[in-house]
Amino acid sequence: MGSAARPDPAMTRDRPLVAGRAALLVVDAQNGTLGPADATRRPEFHAAATGRVVPNLRRLVGACRAARVEVVYTVIEALTADGRDRSLDYKLSGLFFAKGSWEARVLPEIAPEGDEIVLAKTSSSVFNSTNLDYVLRNIGIADLLVAGFLTDQCIDHTVKDGADRGYYVTCVHDACMAETEARHRAALDCFRGYCRMLDTAAALALIAAAQ
Repeated sequence: MGSAARPDPAMTRDRPLVAGRAALLVVDAQNGTLGPADATRRPEFHAAATGRVVPNLRRLVGACRAARVEVVYTVIEALTADGRDRSLDYKLSGLFFAKGSWEARVLPEIAPEGDEIVLAKTSSSVFNSTNLDYVLRNIGIADLLVAGFLTDQCIDHTVKDGADRGYYVTCVHDACMAETEARHRAALDCFRGYCRMLDTAAALALIAAAQ
């Protein structure tokens, strides 16, 4: 029986970013996932999202733009008005934001600028229902910073799928949130083996140092 392979010491997730080879993926930070009703419906989520996550996303987006690090957005949005193109899971879950709807728009605080890419998705992992992998490879992306909503759903799937597709994935953990802080922490523990974990301050330093 063969022995277990040892990790290559020359390979590490603790690597600098290279401008033009790195991207920030902002996942589902849109009107439909964070709205005024959440203050009473999901108070713990709303407080963390508005007080921590969105301000951190703003800082990350601004830093990436200054450093020529690509900013890519995903939003939950059907390709049709009645949502018939949604995944079975989204249909069973009743998750539906119509094409072109207010709910499908990126939050105004971090709205896309210029020709920044926005991909509509209808599955938890953006890699399953969009051409993100194709787009990132065309751009030449090697490092993918991931942040947004929800930590235990779309962030979890995206981090794992990105790692499996050969990207160096970094989760900016304080720029993500789940329904509760307990679920947020549990999700981070679940997928931390697939990525580098950084807080926003460390991610900003990494972005600022991009060559």
